Amino acid sequence: MTVHVEIVGADQAITVVTLDRPERRNALDHDTLDELTAVLAAAEARPTRVLILTGASGHFCAGADLQGVEDATFATLLQGVLDRLVNVSFPTMAAIEGAALGAGTQLAVACDLRVATAGASFGIPAAKLGLMVNHWTVQRTAALLGPSTARAVLLAAEVVRGDAALRLGLVNRAGALPEALEWAQQITALAPLTIAGHKIMLNKLEGVPGDDAEVAAAFARAWESDDFAEGLDAFRTRRTPTFRGR
Repeated sequence: MTVHVEIVGADQAITVVTLDRPERRNALDHDTLDELTAVLAAAEARPTRVLILTGASGHFCAGADLQGVEDATFATLLQGVLDRLVNVSFPTMAAIEGAALGAGTQLAVACDLRVATAGASFGIPAAKLGLMVNHWTVQRTAALLGPSTARAVLLAAEVVRGDAALRLGLVNRAGALPEALEWAQQITALAPLTIAGHKIMLNKLEGVPGDDAEVAAAFARAWESDDFAEGLDAFRTRRTPTFRGR
């Protein structure tokens, strides 16, 4: 198992979900995404008031495990997990230390709330690999980081530290899992139906990007490109990729 679950409190109000692949800095593979899907479904079946997502051994999630990513199937599985984090009726909270890169940033922004250490790092290095994240990720990242910083993250593959993320509003509170648990305990005392209703309204303010032929074509072009194959090979052989735009 690469995902561990702890139920906190006699009333089962807090679910702590820990990604535990320390040898890969908790990077996601297909099996881990399947486990996360099952864990989130189980949390919905319990009287959960808050779910905390965190990572073991000093890192949140270093992204996709590119040793096992071959095509856009991974992106589809990941989107299913992100959708669940967004749509469950209770608040979801990311407790972040170390790397939260690529899919790690996607998990973090899918959560309603974020607690992070000053030394945490957020980024979407897709341009270093030749792949693309989906339209929803771009929308949510821009909303939380601000359009200017989001452009630097998405177009220049820049990394944002936790202390800067706190100033920008991506991170709500400074800290790690202990601080997240303390905040979650406070939230469990609040009215769950009110929270569920407010969460629905907040999500509707954003809306989901509709089908867009131009975006879909660009997404498919990147994931099917020679550049993506080059990016994967360069990553696996530990060399600098040479992208040719095809």
